Amino acid sequence: MVLPRGQRQGEEHRRLRRVLEGRRGQAVDPDRTYLARAVELAARAVADAMPNPSVGCVLARDGVTLGEGWHHRRGEAHAEVEALRDARARGYDDVRGATGYVSLEPCNHHGRTPPCSEALTGAGIARVVVGALDPNPKTASGGVRRLREAGIAVDVLDDDAAHALIERFRWTIVHDRPYVTLKMAASLDGYVASRPGAQQWLTGPLARERVRVLRIEHDAVMVGAGTIRVDDPLLTVRPHTTRRKPYARVVVCETDAIPPESRVLAPPRNAPPDAYRPTIVLAPAGARARFAALEQLAEVVYVGDAEARELDLAAALVALHEREITTVLCEGGPTLAGRLVARGLVQRVIWFLAPTFLRTDAAVPALAGADLAGANGWRFDRIERVGDDMLLSADLSTCSPA
Repeated sequence: MVLPRGQRQGEEHRRLRRVLEGRRGQAVDPDRTYLARAVELAARAVADAMPNPSVGCVLARDGVTLGEGWHHRRGEAHAEVEALRDARARGYDDVRGATGYVSLEPCNHHGRTPPCSEALTGAGIARVVVGALDPNPKTASGGVRRLREAGIAVDVLDDDAAHALIERFRWTIVHDRPYVTLKMAASLDGYVASRPGAQQWLTGPLARERVRVLRIEHDAVMVGAGTIRVDDPLLTVRPHTTRRKPYARVVVCETDAIPPESRVLAPPRNAPPDAYRPTIVLAPAGARARFAALEQLAEVVYVGDAEARELDLAAALVALHEREITTVLCEGGPTLAGRLVARGLVQRVIWFLAPTFLRTDAAVPALAGADLAGANGWRFDRIERVGDDMLLSADLSTCSPA
């Protein structure tokens, strides 16, 4: 992932940094040190590599780093090949006997690129240290097995930071739907507005800047039709050129369509032609007549059978996954957020808490539209001050490796 100069680090970088900083004071382990560097390299493309995992690789011999690389984007060279190229660029044409440190198990299958395991065996690598095994049940352990069959020593460290790096990839592989992060901003008493339709900034500029970085880290930003009708947002990524993968704006219409003049349906001004894909409108298949006017303005995805009058949110997320959208940042509104949480369709919550109160008889709660009594299993992983606001983040404990 390429961030503009001066922009704050993203959420994934912060999470990895916390894991790595937790090791301070421990005895220096060369394997852990080189592997930590491989994880740092992989984090540079955490958004752009999807639907592939982010992977980093370091080649070292006798305490000297020979080459480094990471997987930049789907269809491009994998981390191991990039590291071999970097070694040659540094003047190390012969890397025989070196150790390869890879954040994720090298692949052993032909896809858009040749297997990484073949690149390592062909280069004469003597040993490979793996941070985490491939979570894909179709390919897991195949790379390690191939390397060992070729006579290469392999150590799997089962590293916490390496696992954290592929958390979202693991989810999409296992569940065939996107990893959903729910972003909310609310007052101290849990409201987002003093009355329906009220437009006001709750959080300060630093929190809003953090949200812009969050958008960059996901394939898509998603809101409900109510948010479009009330706020008419653009839902853009700024600046437009920070991503190498076209960004998606998604509108969930559970029953009725949004106005054709909504700003989210228009191409963002001053954006490169490939910066955004057409806006996606998720709609119930049984209500096609209501959405006919939008079909020339957006990619209207009809979900469910011909009798469906209301949107099946789980099926809608599967439809996004089928379109290679693997990570989604949901920014509301309250009804969509509540229903997603109630149905167990959210894996991570990032909640910005503003130092104000909004309670009135007509105040709008942060979560609505569903009974949340059974939405348990969450755990906090961070509480942080962001300007005048507080950020609380929590995830489902089931998302982490056993």
